[in-house]
Amino acid sequence: MKRHLLFLLVFSVVAPFAAKAQFENLSDSVVQLFGIVMTADSLKAIPSVSIVVKGQNRGTISNEQGVFSIVVMKGDQIEFSSIGYKAKLAEIPRNIEGNQYSMIQLLVTDADYLPATIIKPRPTKEQFERDFVNVAIPDDDLEIARKNNDATTRRILARSLPTDGREGSNMLLRNQANRAYYYGQAPPQNIFNPFAWGEFIQAWKRGDFKNNK
Repeated sequence: MKRHLLFLLVFSVVAPFAAKAQFENLSDSVVQLFGIVMTADSLKAIPSVSIVVKGQNRGTISNEQGVFSIVVMKGDQIEFSSIGYKAKLAEIPRNIEGNQYSMIQLLVTDADYLPATIIKPRPTKEQFERDFVNVAIPDDDLEIARKNNDATTRRILARSLPTDGREGSNMLLRNQANRAYYYGQAPPQNIFNPFAWGEFIQAWKRGDFKNNK
């Protein structure tokens, strides 16, 4: 029981001094930061700059004259950002004497160069019709496939391209089979074929050989 009373007595004496020391340390760390944000090239005030304490959900913005004021802690990092300017990070020194700190923050212009745009007058009706008719439209995949499968193109390719081993062997076997079929005799000539003569006479009577002018 005596120990508990002694502990309560010591705590009641020490606690006010500890709280006072902690409050003094906290109040000594608080800094009233105020300053102005300006352009780095022309030293003009930048309004509506976002000023945020990094890692914390609080901040402020500069007024029309670029002036700002915010309460921060020693050692805090302050981020300055604005549209059209590169973001800048500044740190509050820890060895500040007193509870006020002023600064002038310069921001550099962040320019994006776009490609040049050439504005031309609207064409007349005659120019539009001429260009629309004479425009060269490139072939799509379907048109390219159709041209490649054209009968004339395939015949030209068949005559110009050399035969591979399989085609050459098939042609040789067909020629050997034809020679073996008529072995020991002359192959027949269509000039002596009566059926061929009959088809020729019928075509001549129909006028298939007349020139249509």
